[in-house]
Amino acid sequence: MASAALPLPISPPSLQCRHPTTLPPKTPPKPPTIRSRLSLLCRHGQPHQALHLFDSIPRPTTVLWNAIIIGFICNNMPIDALLFYARMRASPSPKFDSYTFSSTLKACAQARSLKLGKAIHCHLLRSHFGSSRIVYNSLLNMYSTCLSEAPYPDIDYEFNNCDLVRRVFDTMRKRNVVAWNTMISWYVKTERLVEAFKMFRTMMRMGIRPSPVSFVNVFPAVWRMKDYDNANVLYGLVVKLGSDYVDDLFVVSSAIFMYAELGRVDFAREIFDRCLERNTEVWNTMIGGYVQNNCPIEAIDIFVQLMESEQFVLDDVTFLSALTAISQLQWSELGRQLHAYMLKRSTILQIVILNAIIVMYSRCGSIGTSFKVFSNMSERDVVTWNTMVSAFVQNGLDDEGLMLVFEMQKQGFMVDSITLTALLSLASNLRSQEIGKQTHAYLIRHGIRFEGMDSYLIDMYAKSGLITTAQQLFEENCDYDKDEATWNAMLAGYVQNGLNEEGFALFRKMIEQKVMPNAVTLASILPACNPMGTIGLGKQIHGFAIRSFLNRNVFVGTALLDMYSKSGAITYAENVFAETLEKNSVTYTTMILSYGQHGMGERALSLFHSMLEAGIQPDSVTFIAILSACSYAGLVDEGLRIFQSMEREYKIQPSAEHYCCVADMLGRVGRVVEAYEFVKGLGEDGNTLGIWGSLLGACRIHGEFELGKVVANKLFEIEKGSSLTGYHVLLSNMYAAEGNWDNVDRVRKGMRQKGLMKEAGCSWVEVAGRVNCFMSRDHKHPQCTEIYQMLDELAMEMKDAGYRPCLNLQIGGISASEE
Repeated sequence: MASAALPLPISPPSLQCRHPTTLPPKTPPKPPTIRSRLSLLCRHGQPHQALHLFDSIPRPTTVLWNAIIIGFICNNMPIDALLFYARMRASPSPKFDSYTFSSTLKACAQARSLKLGKAIHCHLLRSHFGSSRIVYNSLLNMYSTCLSEAPYPDIDYEFNNCDLVRRVFDTMRKRNVVAWNTMISWYVKTERLVEAFKMFRTMMRMGIRPSPVSFVNVFPAVWRMKDYDNANVLYGLVVKLGSDYVDDLFVVSSAIFMYAELGRVDFAREIFDRCLERNTEVWNTMIGGYVQNNCPIEAIDIFVQLMESEQFVLDDVTFLSALTAISQLQWSELGRQLHAYMLKRSTILQIVILNAIIVMYSRCGSIGTSFKVFSNMSERDVVTWNTMVSAFVQNGLDDEGLMLVFEMQKQGFMVDSITLTALLSLASNLRSQEIGKQTHAYLIRHGIRFEGMDSYLIDMYAKSGLITTAQQLFEENCDYDKDEATWNAMLAGYVQNGLNEEGFALFRKMIEQKVMPNAVTLASILPACNPMGTIGLGKQIHGFAIRSFLNRNVFVGTALLDMYSKSGAITYAENVFAETLEKNSVTYTTMILSYGQHGMGERALSLFHSMLEAGIQPDSVTFIAILSACSYAGLVDEGLRIFQSMEREYKIQPSAEHYCCVADMLGRVGRVVEAYEFVKGLGEDGNTLGIWGSLLGACRIHGEFELGKVVANKLFEIEKGSSLTGYHVLLSNMYAAEGNWDNVDRVRKGMRQKGLMKEAGCSWVEVAGRVNCFMSRDHKHPQCTEIYQMLDELAMEMKDAGYRPCLNLQIGGISASEE
């Protein structure tokens, strides 16, 4: 029946001799051999049909046995191949040859079965089969494949003392380039990179000509060692060996990848441009190299060229790289176009592609679209759930991320380290001790540890106010176990909780432990300089940043700028801003805010326009900074124009902070009634303490006492028992300015009943390297007697000079006659 499935060829009638006198006799074609028919069935994906035909043969030869084994291997059926080998071994007639052992060892490698591979090796040794290079090469391949997959806990000891691959290699009398390639690949797989490169050099010294595969195997050794010089040497050898090597697509792809890993995308691009023929893999490697080196625009340019060529099939790797580049650029419109193209090209997208699309929309700020893609997925894996949870957390939707984790567990998916990382992040954002502790307990119960876990836990506990717990976690780790991230998390925790002295002590200890501070370390410690009341510490850290070549880092530059600005050194802040080569929206916003706080509204406006000209999009915080600057400087018309452009031009919905800036801006210049009408027109959006509190301050300054009473009533209505002292004090002072002492007593009595006390202000000044703090009616300073004596002398001198205290709080200035 099997032979009937493959009919013998019959000469068609057209070839029959009609004119025997003119046409020479045709030799009939030879019928296909049994071996060729078996191979043909296997090539067509029908190895079991071939086996059926094999079973009909009374005395199959070794060649036919081998054909079936190879057929199973070619169809990725290694277990069937090994079972057939066992049947062959049980049969008395056939003899084993090189191809039998070679193909069977390949089946062991394909099945990742070291145990069966060793059994075949024993059979080979017991059969006293002569040494054959093809068999030894297969042995090398089997051991290197199976051992690299085996989870040895003491793998270094195994390799150093009993390297089975090396032992097989050493027993080979004759070694061809295939054996050397296998050894080089084996050393790279086991992270013995120096040995891999030495093996390549030894092969060259022995006069064995490398093959293209030799370079494909050795390139990873040099880029993992960051050995740029030897990378050039190797590729120079490729060029020297000629076009068969230079134009080999595997070599081209590997060389591009090597230079991309070394950060030399210019060299990678040169190799790409010189390649005469390219396949999809070469294009993908070049796009991926640009993405990896943070060159997304160049990656998109190559991707567009690939699409325009229409000669190559774009695969999932192509689209993954393009989506990653779009995520880096945050080009939502291009992302939508690519998404539409993929849907037109294929109605069913792979899960890995859909996961990347979710990330892309999330990074572009379209979290709603991300969730829509997630919701429409017919099938999800744990990566999909983690991607969506992380997207919610990264976009500030922590509650939604938490609910999605609950739903993930309901759907039967186990949380993993990625899920737990997102949970710790959202616990930090929400300042939720409960969620953080539950997540930590889950980690302990399940014995889960992952890279960076300690830093996440320390950050979570510090932001949740449990700084002591964070410190205990930090101290439980031995000093040599702490990485930079752990030190940085603890240092940032101290500073965020106002423990600045502890933060500086930890910074010094970090340096003593030979842990090199990085950009995150400096950006975390610099905010501690301002509450310490000294600019000297900030200057020292600035000097350290310069010596460590970290001063031009955008995060360090922004932190330095903020530190100098808050210390009153605006010139230093300007210098830092000018020296920061890479500026982002945060850098510009910090500088704009600095100008505003120092009353330099015109400079703030100029810098805002420069930011727009540089193509940097302002965010909501930028608008708060520029509106505040306009408010401080009295630039009302300019401020109102910018406020109106927020939603119209930049599609940013104003928040309570923006409304507060506008109300403060109008109130400062005396347009109090206009400010009141503006706030009233906001409706529910304007019912916040900050907005009405700003309005109350304006009423007090400009003598709008009646309106101030209305504002105060509204303010206390919004307050709802939160009992903020400042607004009560403000109302009391307003009544005092009006001379309404009964209401002053009523407000102050109410404050006493609620247990409210005005928080005393504090000032400090640095003298001779020492910070001196002062509070109202303070007698704790060791030189308080001399200080109050000096204050009395200054008061007398002011009176003698004609100065009198202003009691009515009206902003009118002093007339020329009074001067």
